[in-house]
Formats: sequence, structure tokens, C-alpha cells
Amino acid sequence: MAEDRDSSQQTEEPSQRRLDEAEAHGDIVKSQEVSTFIILGGGTLALAIFAQSAAEGFVRTFRIFLEQPDQLRVDPGAIMGLMRGTLFHMALIFGPVIAFLVAVALAAHMLQHRPNFAFDRIVPDLSKLSLQSGFRRLFGIDGLANLAKGIVKIVIVGTVVWTTLWPMRGQLSTALDEPPAQLASDMMHLLLRVLMAVLAVLALVAVADYILQRQRFLARNRMTKQEVKEEFRQTEGDPAVKARIRRIRMEKARKRMMAAVPKATVVITNPTHFAVALHYEQGKMDAPVCVAKGVDALALRIRKVAEENKVPVVENPPLARALYAAVEIEETIPPEQYKAVAQVIGYVMKLTGKRAH
Repeated sequence: MAEDRDSSQQTEEPSQRRLDEAEAHGDIVKSQEVSTFIILGGGTLALAIFAQSAAEGFVRTFRIFLEQPDQLRVDPGAIMGLMRGTLFHMALIFGPVIAFLVAVALAAHMLQHRPNFAFDRIVPDLSKLSLQSGFRRLFGIDGLANLAKGIVKIVIVGTVVWTTLWPMRGQLSTALDEPPAQLASDMMHLLLRVLMAVLAVLALVAVADYILQRQRFLARNRMTKQEVKEEFRQTEGDPAVKARIRRIRMEKARKRMMAAVPKATVVITNPTHFAVALHYEQGKMDAPVCVAKGVDALALRIRKVAEENKVPVVENPPLARALYAAVEIEETIPPEQYKAVAQVIGYVMKLTGKRAH
């Protein structure tokens, strides 16, 4: 997706929809250094938990090979039994460690991103088999960056290991003279010490790499101005279409409003700039309801329809302006207008000699 676009045109920050689409295609923020740190940290924790018992079990299992090799039977049946027993004990020793590391490896991925199944990543891409594509991946910017990162990491980790082991060179030179159980225990403690030093450095590398991968992810999915406009049209709708729909709705509402004018009790005007049509049924309604209102040309149409249908038209500029500003279609008039409107409706009833319908 992102690779096919001209990066010079990608000047806009990615929208949430673009990021969701990238995730659906398997493009997620994932740092290999974070995974390495978590897995190595899990291995260190596994050693701290299982080291002593594993060392003791290892010594018990292989003691006979080191101390009493002359007592081993070499006939086929004995050798097969010895191999089965040895493999069984090895599984008991290292099985929990392996299971723990598998769980840590899964957690290393899930901690960075929730489980994501992308069909695009599973479908074979024959273009990746081409020699040109392979050279581009190896010697392109990403390939060279990964190579440089790997060299720097090797140098840093090598330096940390060296500075950790160098002060202990005297102890290491006499380690082979120790009993097997003590030798295994010392090696486990030494390994834990080295791993803790390496983890301290890899923690900084992992944080820096995750920030870098996050920035690259956002850069890959930056959008062009045209893409932003297109996405807006898809999510919010084409402005031209929305305007047309709005005009159609307004026209329908206006037709319904004009159809209600003949049933109005009175139309109050300004006399030509404003027109408000009110409907009131004495004894059935608490207050008059606005059934139509308009300004200028629409006000003239309301007045014309009212006159054609013999609906009384009363000129009262202050009241017409106040009602137009205060009340919407199909709403009752506000209480502060009750008195003025009641006087108008009373006047209409006297004029027509009828009760307000």
C-alpha cells in the first residue's frame, strides 16, 4: 500500500482509518529489538528460576559419564536403555524452561501489538523471488540500516560481555579444577551476571528501536492531500451530494409548511419582510403553534397563500419579528408572547365573528 505512493506527496498525517487499513494488511509497529529484549529477559528469568535445579539434575544425569565411564555397558540393549533414560531426564530438566521461553516469545509479540491475522502476508508474492528485488532488500536503505544496526549491537553487546568477564579471568582459569556440581553452579551464576549486564544495554536499544519503528510506521502511512480529500468524501460524503440532499430536504419541509398555511388561524406579518402563521384551537391547545414562517420572498408566498385561503393576515411588525426569532416550525409560542398573540387572536375572532378554530 504505502510503498507504491510517491513519498514526496505524502505530507499529511495518517488518519485512524489509514492506520486501521495498514494493520489489516499486516503493517504494524513491531520492533525486533523489543522482541529480542523480552525473549532474552525471559531466558534470564528462566535461568534464575530453574538454574539451580537444572544444574543439579544435569549433574545427576551425566555424573556417570564423567566419574564412572568404565562402568557403562556397551551392549545394544543397555545403550538404548541409557539413551531413553538420559533423554527422559533431559526433558524433565529443560522441558519447563523451553515451555517458559515459548510463552515469553508469544508475549514478546502480543505486548507490542494485539494478535493480527493478515491474509496478505500469507499469500505468496512471486515478485520477492526476483534477483532484483532481493538485491534491493539486501542493499537498499532498510537492508543497510539493519546491517548497521546489527554491527552496532554486536559491538555494544561484545563490549559489555568483555568488561563483565575480564575482571573474573582469574576465577575462570581455576574453574576446571572445581567439582562438577560446583562448576555447573558457578557457570550458571556467571551466565546470569553477563545476561543482566547485556539486558541493561539492550533495554536502551529496544526503546530507541521501538520509537524508530513507530516513526517509520507513521511515515509509511502518511497521506497525500488528495487521499485526505478522498477519505473525507468516503466517510463524510461528497459535499456536493450532501448539499443537494439538504436542498431536497429543505424543499420538502417548505412544501409541508406551505400546505399547513391554509389551516392556520392567523398570519402575522411585518408586513412583507416577515410572516409567521399560527394555528390555535380554543379548548384543545394550551398555546398557539407555529405552522409556517419565512422572510422576504417566502414571507410573501405565505401571505399570498393565506389570502387565497381566506386566512386572516394581521400586520404587527414587532410581534412578527419576535415570533420569527423565538419559535420554530411545529413549536408552541414562548410564554412571553402569550399576551400579544392572545390580543391578535382575540381581534381575529371579533373580526370574523367566529370562535378560533
